[in-house]
Amino acid sequence: MSVELHRLSNGFRIVTEHMPGLKSASLGIWVNAGGRHERIEQNGIAHFLEHMAFKGTTSRSALQIAEAIEDVGGYINAYTSREVTAYYVRVLEDHVPLALDVISDILLNPLFEPREIEIERGVILQEIGQTFDTPDDIIFDWLQEASYPGQPLGRSILGPAERVKAFSREDLTGFVAEHYGPEQMILSAAGAVDHDQIVRMAEKLFGHLPARSAPLAVAGQFSGVEHRVIKDLEQAHFTLALEAPGYRDDQVYVSQIFSMALGGGMSSRLFQEAREKRGLCYSIFAQAGSFADTGMLMIYSGTSAADIAGLAGLCIDEIRRAADDMSTVEVDRARAQLKAGLLMGLESPASRCERLARMTAIWDRVPSLEETVDRIDAVTAARALDFGRSLCTSGSAAMALYGPVGATPGLAELSERLAA
Repeated sequence: MSVELHRLSNGFRIVTEHMPGLKSASLGIWVNAGGRHERIEQNGIAHFLEHMAFKGTTSRSALQIAEAIEDVGGYINAYTSREVTAYYVRVLEDHVPLALDVISDILLNPLFEPREIEIERGVILQEIGQTFDTPDDIIFDWLQEASYPGQPLGRSILGPAERVKAFSREDLTGFVAEHYGPEQMILSAAGAVDHDQIVRMAEKLFGHLPARSAPLAVAGQFSGVEHRVIKDLEQAHFTLALEAPGYRDDQVYVSQIFSMALGGGMSSRLFQEAREKRGLCYSIFAQAGSFADTGMLMIYSGTSAADIAGLAGLCIDEIRRAADDMSTVEVDRARAQLKAGLLMGLESPASRCERLARMTAIWDRVPSLEETVDRIDAVTAARALDFGRSLCTSGSAAMALYGPVGATPGLAELSERLAA
């Protein structure tokens, strides 16, 4: 397998990986324009724009977009995150040119018809409403906001309903004009693909776009607070975040391995102590997430009103204990889990395609799998312990609670317990 990267004269990047023996391909456009690139009055517009991409172009109706891909057995979709918006397709190898034509069409020639805007506005408002009916969804938005209060990185991707209700066609076209330049786009393809063919097609479809820079995203600064919503629910939902490295930081894999040993599986400390030994909860986990310039190690659990205070204290105690005595055996296990997850995930062209785009956006190159595995293997128990101690002493924590959570200690009390 070989990765090839090419940049057009206007800054548009193409990255591909041919995977011998496959008859299918995944490809798409990743745009460096997500929730953190919005001004406060634009909050939610990147996601709104993603929805509108499939609602018709100058040459295809919404139905024709879907039919063009599904008539050949393919699959088309999109997503918005805090740092990117992605539009992607999975097709058989003979239909790669068609797939790229459709993706370029929805990006370059959207109609944004007023009637379709109103229809999709209603869909998004339903989506926002649904999140509030799903406690273990909305609480992560609240934790993000509590970790980065008053910052673009802390805002909801969906945006508040009142802003979504007010977005106009001009707002959509204005965001495209600001952020959808060729230097912000990456065409990624993996599977049964020919790099030179895709470069030729990309030159024809995107080469005419004028080069232009986009506004830089506001830097993220972890400065945690507490967000507590008391409501009569069956479960008390608890989330805690501690400041962790961004994905360009040398410590990023240390953070991932520490969080995996802490709460990444059935053998992890949190699962064994909270669920297996004490029966305090059904679901509990820890994970590390990273952005360009910051990150967060997060713990989530749902429990009863009677157990929420004990569970919160146990989570703090397990972080402290892990920072004091995490063993080489635990680090080895977490390292093996992380590598296996990485390598197993990359057996599909869709996962390869995603990785190519993500690595190109971060590094403007694609590190080899061997390089990545070497960085994971370089994480020792000593480094994990140092990282854990830094978590305990940093003083940076955020917490979001939802449900019958009145008995939960406050963030200040839990932070003092962590640093004790």
